[in-house]
Amino acid sequence: MSLFEAIAILAAGLAAGTINTIVGSGSLITFPTLLAFGYSPVVANVSNTVGLVPGSLSGAIGYRRELAGQRGRAIRLGIAATAGGLTGGLLLLALPESAFERIVPILILASVVLIAIQPRLSRAMGDRRVEGAEHTMPLVITIFLTGVYGGYFGAGQGVIMMALLATFLPDVLQRLNGLKNVLAVLINGVAAILFIAVAPVAWPPAILLAIGAIAGGQVGALVGRRLPASALRLAIIVIGTFVGVRLLVA
Repeated sequence: MSLFEAIAILAAGLAAGTINTIVGSGSLITFPTLLAFGYSPVVANVSNTVGLVPGSLSGAIGYRRELAGQRGRAIRLGIAATAGGLTGGLLLLALPESAFERIVPILILASVVLIAIQPRLSRAMGDRRVEGAEHTMPLVITIFLTGVYGGYFGAGQGVIMMALLATFLPDVLQRLNGLKNVLAVLINGVAAILFIAVAPVAWPPAILLAIGAIAGGQVGALVGRRLPASALRLAIIVIGTFVGVRLLVA
């Protein structure tokens, strides 16, 4: 690996860690970077997942204040996210990537629409539920499915989770973003453990991504926690649309 490649991968990890903590979709920076330096799609995907887990953990720690009082949610949804991440990782090892990648742009763009109309959906759902109640079962199921997607490929999983959390849970976006970061750690973490055990991980780029992503997680928490709800929603919509369209045309 040349010095230029090392610096580029480190910078990609920094950018991805920042974006993942604020919204998600950082893999759309790191995954193509690894492909550009000659790694095969499977090796790039596996190494990308392993490398970005420390950044997700860093971002979750940066949002620890917003996680106060959400232990019950984190446990319920965390079990579903972990099961989904493991399932998705197994699918990556068993199925061709093309089988799942075809629906990735549709999933992401649908989630962008969902996050855009989330305030109206939340009001409509709030009219039907007892005050303070949460739509737990539909959210658990959809978080599991998001975990399957995240364990398999993962680009844009943060956008999908934010759309789901904001629709089904009566809470502010900043607290939900902290919860999203915890779920991302579990999804990517269980997939990374699986990949380390049985898949071909390229360790030099994975380590460089991890170093950059850890720093990026703290930067993302510093920036993201100061964004007003409207700005955070706009960031999700803009980045999610970019990711979805980019994957669609690719």
